[in-house]
Amino acid sequence: MRLKADPLDWLRGLHVLADAASRWKHDPPQQAEHACAGGASVVQLRAKEAPDREVLAWGREIRQITRAHNVLFIVNDRFDLALATEADGVHLGQTDLPPDRIPEDVRSRLLIGRSTHTPEQIRTVCHQPVDYVAFGPLFGTRSKHSPFGPRGVPALEEMVRRVAPLPAVAIGGIDVTNITEVRRAGAGAAVISAVAGADDPVAATRKLVESMRKGAET
Repeated sequence: MRLKADPLDWLRGLHVLADAASRWKHDPPQQAEHACAGGASVVQLRAKEAPDREVLAWGREIRQITRAHNVLFIVNDRFDLALATEADGVHLGQTDLPPDRIPEDVRSRLLIGRSTHTPEQIRTVCHQPVDYVAFGPLFGTRSKHSPFGPRGVPALEEMVRRVAPLPAVAIGGIDVTNITEVRRAGAGAAVISAVAGADDPVAATRKLVESMRKGAET
């Protein structure tokens, strides 16, 4: 699917990761529904430990949800599952298949994102066939393990400049108290616990979107 507007505009918005970790009250499709209802621009399916069959079932359900809301759908790590679920894109970590090893015909069908954590990785990704670049952990995170410490907003601002004109997306410890800083730095924002761990995930998503909007206006 391609949205009517430039999908790169969506990538500069709020990314909500629909995470399959057992600690969350809702499963990934329910998290996706909450994110879409709250106004997220992107839903990313993150299912590190689940078997492929379950990821495929979740992905197909999330694809229906995101289509109904005109929201981008991205699958974490696996371009084959992204294709199988008719996702809009795949997000690749540093230990996943490098973007330039993905077949060219697949790259023409999928948006490709790449995680970065260091200046060296940022320099490398600028020469890879990607559509957006993620950076973190920005403020630290308890939702996923990372060997890297908090990168901080000044490092994010430098990263945004380096990867331009590609969209930049920050991740790690982002919530309603600091997401405005992220948007002021010129980046989109990706969250897990700020929505998945909220008592009212729809309302939490709306607050995040509104705070990002304020950041874009200042």
